[in-house]
Amino acid sequence: MENNTSLSCDNKYRQITGIIIGCGNRGQIYAQYAQHFPERFRLIAIADSRSIIRQKLQKIYSLDDKYIFNDWRQLVNTNVERLADCAIITLPDREHYEATIQLAAKGYHILLEKPMATKIEHCKEIVQVCEDNKVLLAVCHVLRYLPVVKKIKQLIDENLIGKLISIQHMEAIGFWHFAHSYVRGNWHNENESCFSLLAKCCHDIDLIQYWMEPRQCTQISSFGKLMHFTRENKPNGASQRCLNCSIESTCPYSAKKIYLDTTKQLGLVAVVAPDIEEQDNCDVIKTKVQHALNTGPYGKCVYGECNNDVVDQQVTILNFDDGATATMQMIAFTEHSSRRTSRFFGTHGELTWNGEDTIEYFDFLTQKRTVYDETDKSSVGIMGGHGGADFFAMDSFIRALSFDQPELIGTGAHDSLKSHILTFAAEKARKENRVCQISEFL
Repeated sequence: MENNTSLSCDNKYRQITGIIIGCGNRGQIYAQYAQHFPERFRLIAIADSRSIIRQKLQKIYSLDDKYIFNDWRQLVNTNVERLADCAIITLPDREHYEATIQLAAKGYHILLEKPMATKIEHCKEIVQVCEDNKVLLAVCHVLRYLPVVKKIKQLIDENLIGKLISIQHMEAIGFWHFAHSYVRGNWHNENESCFSLLAKCCHDIDLIQYWMEPRQCTQISSFGKLMHFTRENKPNGASQRCLNCSIESTCPYSAKKIYLDTTKQLGLVAVVAPDIEEQDNCDVIKTKVQHALNTGPYGKCVYGECNNDVVDQQVTILNFDDGATATMQMIAFTEHSSRRTSRFFGTHGELTWNGEDTIEYFDFLTQKRTVYDETDKSSVGIMGGHGGADFFAMDSFIRALSFDQPELIGTGAHDSLKSHILTFAAEKARKENRVCQISEFL
């Protein structure tokens, strides 16, 4: 496979240098590529407002003091030369636009975390500015790079199931994950970040668009609201914070359960308590997490104490130019976290994807089932986020720059813009309770 080949040809690479703008969880994941493949990618500089994060990454990547910035704007000053080939932008959503525009104008190729921006006109301008400055723009719609996702597209295009009639897709966010990210966390409030469909599911709208191509979505509608995480649903006797709540033991969204009691969520504690260091033992980590839960947002009651307003469930319906349809459901209240499942209905068969590495095909004529296993172990232990998709996306970006082959990017600038337009249109349809024509947004 192409991905396996890419792991064994380091001698052919031109080393790409990069800077990371915004060094939270996503930025740190992409930075790991430099640890695994130093011949391909070298991290030159970082910019982040948090001194703890700057110190941590400076130590890991042996960065010179002069390349450590507390504000990315320092990098675009007229007296600062371009430091590297590319900029990886993983800032808070509302800062994507300004940073991308200015860094592209400076000549940096751009790897931009989704969403591109929080306004549709800003997304369009980002694409135009990158084209004007002749820099590569890759938006992190990382799921397109998964081998199983590509296989689904191949089977559809080969007419295995006949003519594709409809897609049913669901993003199961997970009960604890929604509480962590969209009630207590960075994406809890639309004015401070963006609406939840854009923050969480522009990935999913992009997948539907990809699988449906060359069809074009012409109409969209959407329904949903914030139903559960409100002050009206706060249980009697509940406190403002979980650690001193008399009914904490009865609440599945308890911060104590999510961050202190379950070993499954150990990866979250660094987000809750960013002062945790690699050498800290379990007791020190627990103390730091407890302090964060007593003083910070992640210890607050999910019912009316977090200033959250983004919807916790939403259904979007897409109509395509040949009459094909698709539905996309985003739901907080699920056992599994960030598990995507899809069904593809054709005139001669059906495909089912359960979110893992296999696809099941049911043939209407023979009434037999076939399983396609698309397990790809080339990314095992390397940037494991999104089932290995983070690695495949970063690897494609670096190869595109190293070999001067923009076609290696799985989602070109205009593809990404198109899926963002659909997402903005869906939210407008939801808020205005109407069917939106996509032509309104072009």
